[in-house]
Amino acid sequence: MTKTTSRRIKRLYQNNILVYTVDMKNIRHIEAQLEAHFRRYKQAIVLLGARQVGKTTLLKRIFPEALYLLVDNEEVKKTLETYDIHTYKQILGAQRQVIIDELHLLSDPGRAVKIMYDQIEGVQIIVTGSSSLHIKNKSSESMAGRKLDYYLYPLTFSEFLVQSSIENDLNSNILRNILDDTIPSVRLFSSGKLLEGCMSFGLYPEIIQLPQDKEYLRNLADTAIFKDILELDLIDNKAKARDLLKLLAYQIGNLINYSELANTLGINARTVQRYIEIFEQSYILYRVYPYSQNKRSEIGKTPKVYFYDLGIRNALINNFDNIAIRPDAGAMFENFIFSELRKLITYEKLDFELNYWRLKSGAEVDIVLSNRNTLIGCEVKLTKGKVTSAFTSRYPQAKTRVVTSSNFY
Repeated sequence: MTKTTSRRIKRLYQNNILVYTVDMKNIRHIEAQLEAHFRRYKQAIVLLGARQVGKTTLLKRIFPEALYLLVDNEEVKKTLETYDIHTYKQILGAQRQVIIDELHLLSDPGRAVKIMYDQIEGVQIIVTGSSSLHIKNKSSESMAGRKLDYYLYPLTFSEFLVQSSIENDLNSNILRNILDDTIPSVRLFSSGKLLEGCMSFGLYPEIIQLPQDKEYLRNLADTAIFKDILELDLIDNKAKARDLLKLLAYQIGNLINYSELANTLGINARTVQRYIEIFEQSYILYRVYPYSQNKRSEIGKTPKVYFYDLGIRNALINNFDNIAIRPDAGAMFENFIFSELRKLITYEKLDFELNYWRLKSGAEVDIVLSNRNTLIGCEVKLTKGKVTSAFTSRYPQAKTRVVTSSNFY
């Protein structure tokens, strides 16, 4: 968050009057980077992230004077697909800042950016996309050196608190508590109760206005999530892709066996891996790989799968039961912490790796946070737990943390 935005929020509270503003209601961690981009770079901004995570809202607020072009509009798409510099200059007129929303829907997204970037002096290009695979496949060469990628995810827990008017300022407490081994401060709200809601219904921005709205999430999982994926020519069996995504939703936090999934679905293992890569590049889920220093007894390459948003995951399996009665509650909390760390590390541009650790004997550490100077093993449990001594005996230099529902924030 920028200092300017922070000061605006504080001023609104000085007179004890709570005033909702666009800045306050939609504040995101990545704002400072996007606001400063064109003061440092001339390259285009490419803001990537799943549908409905708030990309358009954020960009329109940061760049309110920009010409806005939505590629989902057929006329806009046809115009941009002329790939003609004279047409582009006519569209822009005197405007030198343009937002192209859903760039990946163009037949050649990189070519459009290249023409504007190379042939219109002083133009500032901001584009969004909900499928990085589609953009990379069609534009890697033409956009090389002409763009910088940024990522926007579903809300962090802190963004949720600020946008819900529970807290005033953004923070990275979930990450910082682990890195610095700090004790969470006393708060005037129950983070545990809020956590339960976030684990059940996720952190898509719209959920703040539509709390516990199962129908919204089912629709998002059933239509918007699949819209871009199924438009990709890379998926040849849409029904199997849907079934695979549901199977993966049941297996969060578990080791993924590509052959078992393939046998269950009646497709080959290479297709399973390819579909999972497409889900990853569409910001639905991600794989986490084991931490290893090449010791034979450590599992080498088998990943686990987690979802960027638990609301979408729960919609896929149609289960919004109370956390207290769910057998998968522990796996959901682990998914929640993993995703929070992944978002915050990305937003803060830190060089940490996120892994899990496991021996063939079964000894396991849920999260390993590491870089060249730091190694932290985290046991993630809803109530209590401890880091296995098998990890600390192998890595005596490692720090250890236990993250629970009572100390995570």
